[in-house]
Amino acid sequence: MSSRRTFSVLVIGAGIAGATCALTLADLGVEVVLLTAANSVIDNNTALAQGGIVYKNGEGDEQALIRDVMTAGWRHNNARAVRFMAKRGPAAVEDVLLHRAPVPFHRTPDGELALTREGGHSRQRILHCADFTGKAIMESLAAAIQASPNITVLTGRTAIDLVTTHHHCRHLDYRYSLENRCAGAYVLDAASGQVETLLADMTVLATGGAGQIYLHTTNTEESIGSGLAMAYRAGAWTMNSEFIQFHPTALFQKAKRRFLISEAVRGEGARLVNADGEAFMPRYDSRADLAPRDIVTRAIMDEMLRTGHPCVYLDAANYVNMDMTKRFPTIHARCLEIGIDMTRQPIPVVPAAHYSCGGVLTDERGRTTLKRLYAVGECACTGVHGANRLASTSLLEGVLWGRECGQEIARALSHTKRMPPKLADSIPDWDSPGNNRNEDPALIAQDWAALRHTMWNYVGIARSTARLKRAVTDINNQYHQVQKFYRETPVSKAIVDLFHGCQTSYIITTAALRNVKSLGCHYRVE
Repeated sequence: MSSRRTFSVLVIGAGIAGATCALTLADLGVEVVLLTAANSVIDNNTALAQGGIVYKNGEGDEQALIRDVMTAGWRHNNARAVRFMAKRGPAAVEDVLLHRAPVPFHRTPDGELALTREGGHSRQRILHCADFTGKAIMESLAAAIQASPNITVLTGRTAIDLVTTHHHCRHLDYRYSLENRCAGAYVLDAASGQVETLLADMTVLATGGAGQIYLHTTNTEESIGSGLAMAYRAGAWTMNSEFIQFHPTALFQKAKRRFLISEAVRGEGARLVNADGEAFMPRYDSRADLAPRDIVTRAIMDEMLRTGHPCVYLDAANYVNMDMTKRFPTIHARCLEIGIDMTRQPIPVVPAAHYSCGGVLTDERGRTTLKRLYAVGECACTGVHGANRLASTSLLEGVLWGRECGQEIARALSHTKRMPPKLADSIPDWDSPGNNRNEDPALIAQDWAALRHTMWNYVGIARSTARLKRAVTDINNQYHQVQKFYRETPVSKAIVDLFHGCQTSYIITTAALRNVKSLGCHYRVE
């Protein structure tokens, strides 16, 4: 395998947004390379999504959805993007998930699509496949991708850095130019240990979120904010990075990744109760258990602090009137593994880092402020979510912006000059920063532990100026140590991930320190 190749489009990340973008481009006749750090395009955060995807429900739902999204986001949203999603989202769902890569969404006995409701929604408008919606979506998209002759999937690839004309070009014509542009990425192949130079006319970041920089998260291991970190280093603008959403109901158990208890359980009637069995949410918000996630999360933390109990409980047994083994088979089975029968007992739950509402700033077509770089999905900031994401809008954002981005790139390629040989030849291959083979798994594990505790304790659900200043100091010191180590040691996935995790943490923390206004997910205790 050559260590240097050139493509039309390079898509980094294979969740719903990246997969949809690649499939859209392929259907328009564009050859695409789709990268994933995992061993399969199905192994990502999208596949973990339980609840569902926003669709539509009757006349007037477009305006109702706009109101719900803006309310959940504390009106810090990009109103233009919210209107765009509400208007064009249903068609994207139909085009991609009902026709191009059909998903077996749950239907009523008469064959109509069944709609459910989650917290923050004023009506039922969510499509679902029991409690494994994300898995069903990714299986359908993966089958379509596998069948497409225009998509090449490269697994086990970790993007190290974006290639840009200002940072990497040797030719002075590009160094003197005022315009910086993306020209691909340096990518580590886990199987060979080789760093590949993958040049591209257009590059798309679809790397997902950053939950793994926190001590407790529902995210996969690859969710370390690598797209945000790479775009930030390349000079692209970022936005709303401080707004990290914590899901209120993750299963209370020791695990590297917390198992999510879908908001749809509360949507079907389950209630949060404290150690005394009291349904406490009405004391915190008139919407009770269907309040937006940021409100529910803080209410749970307050109850835990007030009672001194390490968790609260989600009681479906006494409040949900349906066959939960059919409606929530995945959740039911996982709870049984730890001795909890959700049809008879309340489920112990705690909050966990779940979703990044901000990221790399983009427009409605996925374009960033860096020429020829696009971003879609959770790593991007369209402004749709504002200060807090409304339930089940993430999958909708991914499929809509993935499709729009693919269409935009296809249009751009039709009238844009391809990468000239002079540019390609002036970009060097990866040069290993050091030869000291001193990588120590114990040191890396300790660095991760320190970083995750800092983020959880100081940049978590409740923040203060003192906590954030301490976090900036600690993360900055750690980042410089890791950077020094990075320069001296041959590159590896463990080092790249830690480097990206440190930089992502620094971006989020400094954004949180700058924003003195308590809003949504960014809750200041002063």
